[in-house]
Amino acid sequence: MIRVRFAPSPTGYLHVGGARTALFNYLFAKHYGGKLVLRIEDTDVSRSTKEFEEQLMESLLWLGITWDEGPDVGGSFGPYRQSERGEVYSEMVFDLLKRGLAYNVYAYPEDIEALHDEMLSEGKAPHYSQEMLEVFNSPERVSEFEAKGLNPVVFFNMPRKEYRLPDKIKGEVVFKEGAIGDFVIMRSNGQPIYNFAVVADDVSMEISHVLRGDDHLSNTLRQLALYEAFGAPIPSFAHLSMILGPDGKKLSKRHGDTSVEQFREKGFLPESFFNFLTLLGWSHPDGKEILRHEEIIESFSIERVNTSAAIFDETKARWMNGVYIRECDLDRITDLTIPFIVRAGLMSSEEVIANRKWLRRAIDSVRKGVETLLEVPEKMHLYFEEPEISTFNPSSDIDRGIYRALEAFKDRIEYLDAWNNDEIVGTIRAVLNEFKPDRKGFYMSLRHILTAADEGPELVDVIFLLGRNKTLNRLQQALRFV
Repeated sequence: MIRVRFAPSPTGYLHVGGARTALFNYLFAKHYGGKLVLRIEDTDVSRSTKEFEEQLMESLLWLGITWDEGPDVGGSFGPYRQSERGEVYSEMVFDLLKRGLAYNVYAYPEDIEALHDEMLSEGKAPHYSQEMLEVFNSPERVSEFEAKGLNPVVFFNMPRKEYRLPDKIKGEVVFKEGAIGDFVIMRSNGQPIYNFAVVADDVSMEISHVLRGDDHLSNTLRQLALYEAFGAPIPSFAHLSMILGPDGKKLSKRHGDTSVEQFREKGFLPESFFNFLTLLGWSHPDGKEILRHEEIIESFSIERVNTSAAIFDETKARWMNGVYIRECDLDRITDLTIPFIVRAGLMSSEEVIANRKWLRRAIDSVRKGVETLLEVPEKMHLYFEEPEISTFNPSSDIDRGIYRALEAFKDRIEYLDAWNNDEIVGTIRAVLNEFKPDRKGFYMSLRHILTAADEGPELVDVIFLLGRNKTLNRLQQALRFV
């Protein structure tokens, strides 16, 4: 069975690059009927927090990415937090030591650092070997460590040979013999090094495919040697090209928002952002861009993942989000928008409940002109704030015709039996037919009087949503010319 994993570190919010990696693993698993494992790499105790772990999972679920095994749902290959897998790592390190594939080094961190700096100062790459490190394993040093209750560092004995990786995206990657020397797999405090823990977890969790960012490609040589040492099948690797900002440089905070949570707070719909992230490095066979969840799963394949870097274009992300907002079920859009309206101070939570029918229609009237939900309250200000209304002073025959039509409209809506679209539209048509003003001028003048803007929601919606009293009041202020 296909088994893939997403293994974030809970040291911050979910970056869009990490989200894209999680998404591609999810799509790959779903397309082939496999399993997605969520594994938390929290061995960096000083930076990892429970809050960030919960936030990572919440962001993934918000996107629509679910997993089959993980710290919250369990599974047959747990535990799924590296901080809880110490026994697994100890057993696997002991196995390597017993077979002579790893060895202890009784060195303090400053010893290794000094040796590292010495090699660099001599123009040498820091390639360690068992013979080089043997200097730290004197009987005196071993006794010193034992007396202090200290553990030795464990180094892996790196085979001196060439490795080849058939990467599903990059093609064949060749690692020349001697590219690296021996390396640490476990610190003296018993904490495993990243490259060791990753392989130990992948082996024990029977991971069949590894889809990850190509910034991890440099780690692969060490990991290939470790898979080999454990006699485990090497997973199929697919290294995803990185995501770049519009300037062609690696996406970072200098480009603006980079976390999933930030885009959520700006009012991106999860299905829209899911769609957008999918197209960062992958394309639909028919070139389609607006794709539903199931359609993406059905069409996804590694073969269509690009080898070149993807450009994160927020302008396109906003455009796509606008499409989803316009096409989304109105009740759902209303529910999603309410927190933004309350946060903007337009309505209280109680007022939202009491006026949901009106609010639903008000949101519908403005959603055609927004790209994020954060923009909805801004567009709705016209229903809540009184605009600065200038007196309409007709200075030409055309203006006077418009003035008479506006005045007639004001007089007639004051006595309408019902306040609805049909009555409002009927009144406008009757006034236009009877007074025959310049139609474009009439509509533009009426809009400007009611909203102090030249464009916006459908005029009949504006009139209905403002209500009879506000509409009359604004017309009365504008038509004071004598």
